[in-house]
Amino acid sequence: MLDNTQIERLEADAVNSANTRQPLYAARKKIFPKRASGSFRRFKWSVMAITLGIYYLTPWLRWDRGPFAPDQAVLVDLANRRFYFFVIEIWPQEFYYVAGLLVMAGIGLFLITSTVGRAWCGYTCPQTVWVDLFLVVERAIEGDRNARMKLDAGPWTARKLVLRTSRHAIWLVTGAASGGAWIFYFADAPTLVVEVIKGSAAPVAYVTIAVLTATTYTFGGLMREQVCTYMCPWPRIQAAMLDENSLTVTYNGWRGEPRSRHAKKVLAAGQPVGDCVDCNSCVAVCPMGIDIRDGQQLECITCALCIDACDSVMDKLGRKHGLVSYATLSDYNANMAIATAGGSRAVDPSLVRTADDSFSDRLAHFHIRKIFRPRTFFYLGAWSAVGFALLYSLLTRERLELNVLHDRNPQFVTLSDGSIRNGYTVKLLNMIPEPRAIIVTLQDLPGAEMSAVGVDRSPARSFTTLADPDRLKSLKVFVRQPADQIKGVTQSFKFRIEDEAGLESAEYTATFNAPEIAR
Repeated sequence: MLDNTQIERLEADAVNSANTRQPLYAARKKIFPKRASGSFRRFKWSVMAITLGIYYLTPWLRWDRGPFAPDQAVLVDLANRRFYFFVIEIWPQEFYYVAGLLVMAGIGLFLITSTVGRAWCGYTCPQTVWVDLFLVVERAIEGDRNARMKLDAGPWTARKLVLRTSRHAIWLVTGAASGGAWIFYFADAPTLVVEVIKGSAAPVAYVTIAVLTATTYTFGGLMREQVCTYMCPWPRIQAAMLDENSLTVTYNGWRGEPRSRHAKKVLAAGQPVGDCVDCNSCVAVCPMGIDIRDGQQLECITCALCIDACDSVMDKLGRKHGLVSYATLSDYNANMAIATAGGSRAVDPSLVRTADDSFSDRLAHFHIRKIFRPRTFFYLGAWSAVGFALLYSLLTRERLELNVLHDRNPQFVTLSDGSIRNGYTVKLLNMIPEPRAIIVTLQDLPGAEMSAVGVDRSPARSFTTLADPDRLKSLKVFVRQPADQIKGVTQSFKFRIEDEAGLESAEYTATFNAPEIAR
C-alpha cells in the first residue's frame, strides 16, 4: 500500500468554487476533466450506449399498420398531422396525450431528484451524454488532462493545428449525425436518407440538420458546463426538490478532515489526521470544475465521477471506499455530530473509529427505506395517477367521431310543398388506418328525412357512406321536415353514426330551425 506522500497531487483548482463565485459575465475558464475509471464511469458508458442507441435506432424500427398507414414504428407525420408510436396513433385533437406525457416527465423529474438528486442531469440528460461523447473524441485525439492542458497553453504549431482541426471536424460530424438522426423521426427514414444523400430532400431537412449540428457542436463541444450552469433552470429549482433524506454526492468531511499529505508527521505530533490526502483527484475529474469537498453546489450534476476518483486513491492507500459517496444530509449531520463531539470541537476522525481502525457502529448509513417517505409517495402517486388516467383514456377512446355544423345563411328554406329544409355540414372522422362503411342515422325529429350530396339514393332517415382510412369525410346533408310535423321555432335532434360492423358509434345533438309561420 502507498503512503500519503506517494499519491500524486494534481494541480487542479475548482473553476466553479463555492467559496468564490465568478462574476456573471466573466470570461470562461476552460475545464480539462481527467479521465475517470470505476463503477460509476462504467455505468455512464452503459447509459450513453443505451440512450444513443435508442436515439439512432428508433426511426428505423418498422411496424405493420396495414396498406393505408406508414410502417415506421415511431413517426411524427406533420404533413398528415399524425403521431405514430407503435400501436398508438395520436391525432391533433388528442394532443392532451402529449401534454399528459410532459406532465408525467415533470413529476418524474421531481420524483428522481427528491430521492437520488440530479441523477437525470448526471446520467441521461442529452447535454451530459453529448459532452461525454465529445470528451471521448477530445481525449482520443489530444490525450488526457495533462496533455490537453499542455497543448492548449503551447504555441500554435503544425501539430497543434492538425490536432485541433481533427477534433473540431469530428465534433461537427458528430453534431451532423445528431441532426441527421432527428429528421428521420419526421419522415420515412429509408426514403429520406436516400433523398438527403442525393440532395433531393426538402429544404427544411437540410436546415434542421444545419441548426442541430450547430447547437450540438456549440453546446456539447464549446460551452459544455456553461449550459448546465447558466442556461438550464434546473440547478436553481433542485433546491426545492431536495430534503435531508435525498441522496446526493457528498464529501464525508467527518471522515476526511483534517486533510494532510504528511499523515505520519502529523500523527507523530499528536494531531488528528483524516483520510483525505488532498490529492485533488476529485477536482481533476469533475466535468463541472467544482471541488466536491466544498459541499453541495448548484453546478454539481451528481455524475459521481469524483466518487470513482476518490475510491481509486483509497484503494492505493488501503483504506475503505466512501470518503466521497452518495449520502443523505441527515446521515452526514449525524456522523458529523459524532466526529465533532456534538459540535463542541473540530473534526476528530478518531471519534468515528474503533481501536482496530474500523468505523464505529454508531455511524449512520444509508438504507433504502429512507427513500420511502411522504414526499416520495406523493410524487409517485401523482405520477401514477396521471399515467393511469392516460392509459384508461387511451384504451377506451373511440376511433369514430362526428361533428355537425348548421348552415348559417340561410338557416332554413321553405320548399314548394310547405316543408322546411335545413342544411348541415356533417364531418365523419375515421381514425383507424382502414376504410369502413359508416351508417348515418337521423334520430328524433318526427317525419323528417335527409339526403346527402354525393350519395345516390332517395331521401330517408338513414344512409350509408364509405369513409377513407385515417381521413375526415365531409358531407353536405339536407334535413327536410313536413310543415305539419314542426313543433316549434327550434327543435333538437341527433345525428348518429356507427360503423357497419356495429363496433363503434357516435352522436351529435343538432338544432332544426323553422319560421314562426310554420307553426
